[in-house]
Amino acid sequence: MKKFFHLGFVFILMNGAAQEPVPVVLDSSDFDSIQKAFDALPESGGIVKMPPGTFEISEPLRIFRAETRIEGSGASTHIKNTNEEGKPAFVIEPSTIAEDPNARLWRIQLGNFRISGNEKSGHGIQATGIQEIFIQGLSVDHHGGHGIALIDCYEDPRVNDSIITYNKAAGLFIDGCHDIVVNANHFEENDDAVFCTDAFNLCMNGNNLDDHLGNGVVIENTYGSVVSGNMIEECQGTAIILDRDCYGITLSANVIAHDMEGGVDLRDAHGCSVSANTFTLVHRHGVRVGSESGRITITGNSFSNSYIGNGEIKRPIEDQNPIKIDMGTGVVLEGASLVTISGNTFSGISGSAVVADDAASKCLVRGNIITDFGRHEEGAIPLDLPDGKGHQVDGNLIDNP
Repeated sequence: MKKFFHLGFVFILMNGAAQEPVPVVLDSSDFDSIQKAFDALPESGGIVKMPPGTFEISEPLRIFRAETRIEGSGASTHIKNTNEEGKPAFVIEPSTIAEDPNARLWRIQLGNFRISGNEKSGHGIQATGIQEIFIQGLSVDHHGGHGIALIDCYEDPRVNDSIITYNKAAGLFIDGCHDIVVNANHFEENDDAVFCTDAFNLCMNGNNLDDHLGNGVVIENTYGSVVSGNMIEECQGTAIILDRDCYGITLSANVIAHDMEGGVDLRDAHGCSVSANTFTLVHRHGVRVGSESGRITITGNSFSNSYIGNGEIKRPIEDQNPIKIDMGTGVVLEGASLVTISGNTFSGISGSAVVADDAASKCLVRGNIITDFGRHEEGAIPLDLPDGKGHQVDGNLIDNP
């Protein structure tokens, strides 16, 4: 058996006949550009290793080989997109996708480097039609579009252990994907942190979302998902939104703090659970259930202000800086029906713990603790649900020292 190398390809000759190329390991510093290293990969894929350094690009880097990993040297490998015409830094897609929108590539991985852009550049990463894409250990920042856009990456996309910051659109945009894992990332000062639409089975756990100009997590037309164990703080919008025919989603064990437009907004959601979350210093509402939503369970949550034992309001409502207002909010039912609200603790609430409008009906409010309510609303009552709408309200412990 003989081997010889040519342009990054490895051929194996047996009895004088060239066989199919096998995957290779390439160093991008051996080529005139990073793109040429990508181009040199055989059909069977391989690894391209990028050395430390800042590499300015004005056109997208394109990856079009399956079974490929792009590996940097940590944040010291910096891909800097100088394009000001809205073009992405990376485009990952089958070479034939323009002619065949159903074309797919399998198993492309990116790890351990930084991608930055500018206000006029496009997305950091635009991946279309990639099955089992795996993104890990990236720094993705300052792009004019999304930090990472996964479009029709249907099978098992994974985004882990990355920091995604200061992007003008969403930090992570997910469209048309399935069995999605988003774990242990840090999102900061994007517009929305994560926007997931027309998808299935999002598993989003253990992420830190901080200081977003829009919302924390927006999920639309998606089912069978879980958002748990995340820290979602200081969004100018809402921490979590479910909209457009969401169902079968669990929101659990998240800390939702200092979000200006609300904690959880169930705009169009059915058969969903909101459990074991902590809502503290959340403005407008802890949980809102809209008229297009129903069959919702809200249980075992804590809704609170900044009380730590001395009973004082630490930051008065008159303070003009919203982030400094001592605020606790509860549950708002706007036209919703068949909602269970049980086993929650409402403490240090600005108004009522639970408020329902005249269009809401058939809701069960049972076994909750409500204390220290009506801090900022004169005449507030603990549970404000109109009579004659089929609500059942009983077994609640109400204390207002």
